[in-house]
Amino acid sequence: MKIDILTLFPKMFKGPFDESIIKRAQKKKLVEIKIHNLRKWADDKRGTVDDRPFGGGVGMVLMIKPIDKALEEIKKSASRNIKKRKIILLSASGKSFNQKKAKELSKEDHLIFICGHYEGIDERVKEHLVDEEISVGDYVLTGGELPAMMIIDSIVRLIPNVLEKPNVTKEESFSFSSLVEYPQYTRPANFKGWKIPKILLSGNHQKIKEWRQKKALEKTKKNRPDL
Repeated sequence: MKIDILTLFPKMFKGPFDESIIKRAQKKKLVEIKIHNLRKWADDKRGTVDDRPFGGGVGMVLMIKPIDKALEEIKKSASRNIKKRKIILLSASGKSFNQKKAKELSKEDHLIFICGHYEGIDERVKEHLVDEEISVGDYVLTGGELPAMMIIDSIVRLIPNVLEKPNVTKEESFSFSSLVEYPQYTRPANFKGWKIPKILLSGNHQKIKEWRQKKALEKTKKNRPDL
């Protein structure tokens, strides 16, 4: 998979993408991630990519022209073998991101993320240049950089052969239903008098499966009643 990110703050991505699973995925050449400074496509030497909104208002709005130029160049430089591509705008007003969407996007050949910033982005970008507008929650951040990191992390780990144990994602929260994951325990079985459930030591796999389903339902009702 090829991933391109358009941002005003490329240095923000150095830490998260240089560690752990995403780093290994890049080393294995299972994913290629490129960070682009949007100011590269500005018309002036100052790198201006924003302007005052028509009709007045507080703050500045990202302009459509540099974004359009950037997208055209990125698409042209991509491999001709790319058949499935999605251009995504990270925005507080977008559709909520979830595990289903992560799985869907993990099957694309090429993803381009646009990190919104300032007071917004020219609406014509949403109307004519992007395929989807995505939000990571009902709150406002200073920009789309952190949401891009979160979404890319959730997508990359679903790409075949990225994780050493391919079946590890099958029983995670939200994998096959709207339930969160059941409780997990490891050694020691008794720590400070805090004992693990006896059923997990029984060796009865059917009973353990039933217990896990029950606990997943209880945990979902407690922590995520909205599901």
